[in-house]
Amino acid sequence: MSKATFDPTRYNKSKNTPFNEVLDKHISRRNFVRSGLGLSAMTAFSGFGMMGCSSSNDSSATDTTPTTPDPDVPNVSQAILGFDSIAGSKTDAVAVAAGYSAYVLAPWGEPLNDKASAFKPDGFNTAEDQANSMGMHHDGMHFFPLNEAGDDGLLCVNHEYIDQAALHPMGPTADADGNRSILDEVRKEINAHGVSVVRIKLNNGMWEVIKNDSHNRRFTGASVMDISGPLAYSAYLETRYSPDGSQARGTLNNCGNGYTPWGTYLTCEENWPGYFVNRGELTEEQERIGLSTSGTRYGWDQLAGNDEERLDEFARFDVTPSAASAAGDYRNEANGHGYIVEIDPYNPNSRAVKRTALGRFRHEGCTFGKLEEGKPVVFYSGHDSRFEYLYKFESKALWNAADADSTNRIATGDKYMNDGTLYVAKFNEDGIGEWLPLTLDSVTTDGKTLADSFDSIAAIILNTAGAADLVGATPMDRPEWASVDPFTGTVYLTLTNNTKRVDSTNPANPRLNNSFGHIIRWDEGSTATEFTWDIFVFGSPVDGDEQTNRSGLTDLNQFASPDGLAFDKRGILWVQTDNGADEVEDYTNDQMLAIVPSSMTDENGQQQVVNADNQAELKRFFVGPNGCEVTGFAITSDYTTVFANIQHPRNWPYSTVATEATPDGLSVRPRAATVVIRKDDGGEVGI
Repeated sequence: MSKATFDPTRYNKSKNTPFNEVLDKHISRRNFVRSGLGLSAMTAFSGFGMMGCSSSNDSSATDTTPTTPDPDVPNVSQAILGFDSIAGSKTDAVAVAAGYSAYVLAPWGEPLNDKASAFKPDGFNTAEDQANSMGMHHDGMHFFPLNEAGDDGLLCVNHEYIDQAALHPMGPTADADGNRSILDEVRKEINAHGVSVVRIKLNNGMWEVIKNDSHNRRFTGASVMDISGPLAYSAYLETRYSPDGSQARGTLNNCGNGYTPWGTYLTCEENWPGYFVNRGELTEEQERIGLSTSGTRYGWDQLAGNDEERLDEFARFDVTPSAASAAGDYRNEANGHGYIVEIDPYNPNSRAVKRTALGRFRHEGCTFGKLEEGKPVVFYSGHDSRFEYLYKFESKALWNAADADSTNRIATGDKYMNDGTLYVAKFNEDGIGEWLPLTLDSVTTDGKTLADSFDSIAAIILNTAGAADLVGATPMDRPEWASVDPFTGTVYLTLTNNTKRVDSTNPANPRLNNSFGHIIRWDEGSTATEFTWDIFVFGSPVDGDEQTNRSGLTDLNQFASPDGLAFDKRGILWVQTDNGADEVEDYTNDQMLAIVPSSMTDENGQQQVVNADNQAELKRFFVGPNGCEVTGFAITSDYTTVFANIQHPRNWPYSTVATEATPDGLSVRPRAATVVIRKDDGGEVGI
């Protein structure tokens, strides 16, 4: 996701043992015993074992209505990658495996209805145009089918942030004092954020946007959203706009995503703190999460008090207390951000809901775990900053498979996402992990309880990261997207990188100055607080030394900074990158690779991690154009179409044919876009 402009090491002041220290000790312990967790398979890693899960429950991360176990589905994936790994690419075009074609769909500025003018290459589209068009910098997404064939559906697309130079013809306008001065420019920026819901349909073998469809709509940085869970109607959310604390305006920095078993979309608010400023004294939670005391990311607050301002649309980004109480100012405005936001794409009249029970931090992805009838629904989410944490939410309500067919999806979300227990992960060197509950009676590292620091669950949620510090969670190397293997139930998580790790490591984050990142995985234990873990693959350049290239990668699969992550229902794991290392960047642009973890077994049937002997099973499938990040993954129910997003390209797309490079000397206005990838023979993608 987009590079943060702050140093996250400023905010986590805890002395909790970091992941890389734990991992170093973990690797040095060649033989360890993991008893009593009820897991059923052993995984070999660097000469020692790891317990894995062999459940056949299907909780695919790409299907909107996961099913209960099917006796006809084997408990080991039968998928075999049917393409050859491609070389790296450094062009103003995408590259894809032989036998496949790619083209552009729904780029930034694509009108969703007739209220919007067509995209203007000169940049003179209005704020109203932007409110009715695809947003900027596509990120996480999901496809929701409208028919059984899967050739007609709704694509939900996140829009993480903006490029002001591309959004405005001559860049943002400022007055003599350097402050923002054009209201329509700022409104256009706010409208370029958020989420797009767009209907797409396969016609004559080509996907196209269905303009003016009733499902098409935008959620922007100004859209009114409901609040649910522990913080709803609390004094922490009281503002001049919403005195009862029931609503918030807008969703910002929408990066990773997820979906629910009942068919709704989850968008994640990541680097939202930079949009707000407190020019007074920061509260404890504001300091911990990283609010600014000097200014906002794009200067939206500078138009506060303008005669044409509507309902404090700009003033709300300045959270400095200025009235006798919270009902008279916007000191709590930022408290309405930092959540998982639920959207029902099928109901165009529904309002988005912020699910506060899942924690308040810089959310990256949000994926649900293995579904079991009569058991809680579990969601996983990473806090995407250096030295931050991995979280799990477990619902109080128990899963009822009939809810997969719910027609009142937001009400079903209320059932499973408003009440439950939030946990944070602690990784131990013996390969055992512990989920630490964030409740008032949770014991802190100094022998007290969270009740000594917080007076309610709402207060804990408001400062989730601060509470996690106190109970001793493990600081990680930027935990981002998670996904669940549909055959084993094992959860995989990308740890993108951490170049600030200079003096301490832990078992799950073993490398100092970690430029390349890695993917970790774990299996839940017999209780809600137990899990076992190991590292699946280390990112590295091909010429990395023994400590760097621990997975034995070659030029056909070297990668850095794993980011986007998604299993499809066939058991193929798709890995996307946001390069943070020159050693790999010099060879290839950001990419998407594929691997089938559940098929990687030894002669004894034990699950394997990626190593020098089997690394060829990790294949490079797709490479993006110069300057971009490859992010967001969706797949149709018949597996014949994959959608991937190209964010912040440098000089692309030249045409609707994504694989056509820009002619030398020709500069185009860069547009983030979704890329459609299909097999030339119409078959399933990947096999």
